[in-house]
Amino acid sequence: MSQNFLRMQQPQGIDRRQLLRGGAALTAAGWLGGIASGFLLRPRWAHAEGPIKMGIATDITGPIAPGGNANWQVAQYAVEQINQGGGILGRPVELYLEDTASDPKIAVGNVRKLIQERKVDVVLGGITSAMRQAIKDPIVNRGRTLYIYPQLYEGQECTKYLFCTGPTPAQQCDELIPHLIKTVGKKRFAMPSANYVWPQLLNKYARKVIEANGGEVVFEEYYPLDQLEYSATIGKVRDGKVDCVFNTIIPPGLQPFFKQLYESGFQKSGGVLSCVYFDENLLNYVAAEEMEGLYTCLDYFQAIDDPFSRELQAGYAKKFPNTTFPFTAGSAATGMYRGVKFYEAAVKATGGKLAREEVAAAMDTSRLENGPGGPAEMVPGKLHCKMNMYVAVCRLEGGKTKYEVISKAAMVDPKEC
Repeated sequence: MSQNFLRMQQPQGIDRRQLLRGGAALTAAGWLGGIASGFLLRPRWAHAEGPIKMGIATDITGPIAPGGNANWQVAQYAVEQINQGGGILGRPVELYLEDTASDPKIAVGNVRKLIQERKVDVVLGGITSAMRQAIKDPIVNRGRTLYIYPQLYEGQECTKYLFCTGPTPAQQCDELIPHLIKTVGKKRFAMPSANYVWPQLLNKYARKVIEANGGEVVFEEYYPLDQLEYSATIGKVRDGKVDCVFNTIIPPGLQPFFKQLYESGFQKSGGVLSCVYFDENLLNYVAAEEMEGLYTCLDYFQAIDDPFSRELQAGYAKKFPNTTFPFTAGSAATGMYRGVKFYEAAVKATGGKLAREEVAAAMDTSRLENGPGGPAEMVPGKLHCKMNMYVAVCRLEGGKTKYEVISKAAMVDPKEC
């Protein structure tokens, strides 16, 4: 997903119960501090040179909290793996966490704490593009700190010292759309969209791929983020004989749109849904039956059965038993894990030097032999990484969703910068 969730904020602000719930989860996981002051997770051992300080900026509260809570859990899990293995060249990693609260205005002040007060060596986080745009200046330009952005997004982010570890439009659309047209047999597309940069740029790329593969875009429309009524849109889907809805509506408009489209009988009549940010975490937003038969393309699904991914899921489940925030791809969790491990590899390559210029130079050629969904490698000079991509379809089993992987493309180029 991406930009400008500001209007998704409830008029009365962040719910106090949500604040308490977020803080309680962090405290239970061993973090020190609170929502107002930020959180700290100290390593169990020390080093004469002190710890390597890693800052996490993500949405503990607000509408994007299901993704943000998955992010801090994954960051903690990845860092604890590093520390249990002896740290990075003998130095432990210390984690600092600030709540970006699904609100770029709140986020800027909190991220400044990571830079000015905590003096972290790197910052990872941000889910929406609005968040990335808001916090990258205090991190990269004013703070002169390395920034790793973990979420799938619309592309075109080529800021020096800002590395992107999630999928791009080329990595998703070049795999998914030809499959929808040539294998599933759906050629008449509708593009109902939230009105901001991610859908606009993603749709621009997707339209080219649709038309290049013999499909047609029947209509492309943009709505306010908080729109609740979609009867006119669903009428256009019906009257235009649309057979594939390529959705880029996001919460809070997502929930009413999916409900109304499902109740219209679109899927029962043979229509197909597609949405590139849907993963196992979307049960926190949308009813399971409304997602059945949906096609997506991501860098990882829980159905992937390689030994490393199995071990990763088992370790995460042991660390966070009964969590409602699973280790998934579309919520930036895979990009977060990948980002932490890329940083570890880069610091090792510098011989333990932490200066931004030296670590960035090492990051530029980093490669991970193992990760969620397979290996990954930075494309030199491009600030993005190659990774495996998987097309999957959502199945309904016992009232829960499960993604069936139907194709794999190895080490797909991001085609950015």
